[in-house]
Formats: sequence, structure tokens, C-alpha cells
Amino acid sequence: MIWKKTLSLSQLNQLCQNCAVSHLGIEFTAQGENWLEATLAVDHRTTQPFGLLHGGISATLAETVASAAALLCCDEDQFPVGTELNISHLKAIKQGKATAKATPQHLGKTHQVWQVMIYDEQMQLCAVARLSIKLLNQSQNALVSKSIKNEK
Repeated sequence: MIWKKTLSLSQLNQLCQNCAVSHLGIEFTAQGENWLEATLAVDHRTTQPFGLLHGGISATLAETVASAAALLCCDEDQFPVGTELNISHLKAIKQGKATAKATPQHLGKTHQVWQVMIYDEQMQLCAVARLSIKLLNQSQNALVSKSIKNEK
């Protein structure tokens, strides 16, 4: 197992309250030995004017699930920040839910790389993303440290 921290899905969802993640309705829904999953409803908050899931929201979903997974894989005194995100949109999602599954490609001491696959409700692949992450020390951001400790 790759996880160094033992936050539950409920604790991850609570950590993301009162920010863009909860505003968009992103929820962490499942976790395995080396993956983390989150879902997002395709609704008025997440679509572009033509009724399709907005590409920027797909990117937000990908970065959210990969960043949370990275948080669970870093040392207690570290927190993740995204440094590069790329995403290929393969198929539009018009309704229902989008599900993103993050798996690690590289787990280093100061950097991580995560691949995120986004599926529609029929489990058809709709987007593929990669997020590069730098791990910073908690002392570099006391607010993040306080927030994480309050959630435990």
C-alpha cells in the first residue's frame, strides 16, 4: 500500500468544504491500495453553455483527486502543490456523473506524478490527465498544516 496518511473519505470531503471543490460538488467516493476516486455531477455548476461537462471542470476534477491522493502519500510534514497539469478530452459527458480515478506514476521524496482517468457513468473513458506535484514542507504554509490537523 502506498498511503502514508490515513484520512478517511469522509475526512477528505470535510477538508474540502468551503472551497471550489465543494462548490462544484466534487466528492471522494472510493479508495484502493494504490488509487483514489472522486465523482462530480454534470449539472448547471459544471457544464459549458452547450450542456457538456466543461473542460476546465474536468481539469479541476483531475487536479483535485490527484492532489488529494498525493496528500495521502506524502510525509506528515509535507503537503502537495500542483506544478503542471495536462489533460486530453476524448469524449463529451452530457449528463450523469463523471468519475476520476488517480493512480501514481512516480512517488518521490519531493515530487510526484499522477495519472487520472475520467469516465462517464457507462465507464467509457472520456479524459486522461497527468498532474505533476511538488511536495512542500508544512512550515512553508502554517494554514494548511492547521487545517489538516483539525480534520483528524
